[in-house]
Amino acid sequence: MMPPPEYANLASAEETFWWFRGMRQITFAVAGPLLNGHSSWKVLEAGCGTGYFAKCLERDRGWRVFPVDLSLEGIRYARAQGLQRALQADIGCLPFPQASFDAAVCLDVLVYAPRGQEPSLLAELHRVLVPGGLLILRAAALNALRSRHSQFVGEQQRFTRRRLAQVLTQSGFRVLRCTYANSLLLPLALFKFRLWEPLMRRPPASGLTPLPIWLNRFLFGCLRAEARWLARGRNLPLGQSLVLIAEKATS
Repeated sequence: MMPPPEYANLASAEETFWWFRGMRQITFAVAGPLLNGHSSWKVLEAGCGTGYFAKCLERDRGWRVFPVDLSLEGIRYARAQGLQRALQADIGCLPFPQASFDAAVCLDVLVYAPRGQEPSLLAELHRVLVPGGLLILRAAALNALRSRHSQFVGEQQRFTRRRLAQVLTQSGFRVLRCTYANSLLLPLALFKFRLWEPLMRRPPASGLTPLPIWLNRFLFGCLRAEARWLARGRNLPLGQSLVLIAEKATS
């Protein structure tokens, strides 16, 4: 679980910060063809943070979203945005009956589970989905990309595409698509996280610091270009994040 002060950082950054804007576009680019024609869906967001993404889903997709988060701080932010269904809950023990949701969204949450515990979280998501229900999942990729920010927010693990797809399959899901993302900036990330940060020897800190407008636009432009590529059905071979779409197997 993230430290409480990071929720304030999230709340101030999610609308305009390049990473959030770009990854929203990428996530919808990957999942988009499977979402069309489903405006009446009942959707769980497992690990909603401040609730900003849940609010976007309700506004843009018309879904009935049920946001849950382990942190009461996150739920306070979510309810302040008008998400009255927001609920404090442990993803490993969800307070919903079996087959309650048409889809579940779980973005950058599995990384907070110690390695080996992610199957129990996925089992709960599997339980609350209807047969054939859709899971939209995003996770940080590649251990070599752990950073000061990763340490600050309490990240426990990262994934490769093979391992993420494998753990989903073992949890009863059928993987429809799994791709790396945030790839164009990978060389810069490797330089920063493997060379610059160790050289500077600074303590863990949030990476959600304001950027010059030109830099924020440039970084967002890189992710927007990837979203356009991914929207054509093409995957990326390596990157800083993974986006996976799966369905609850019906047999």
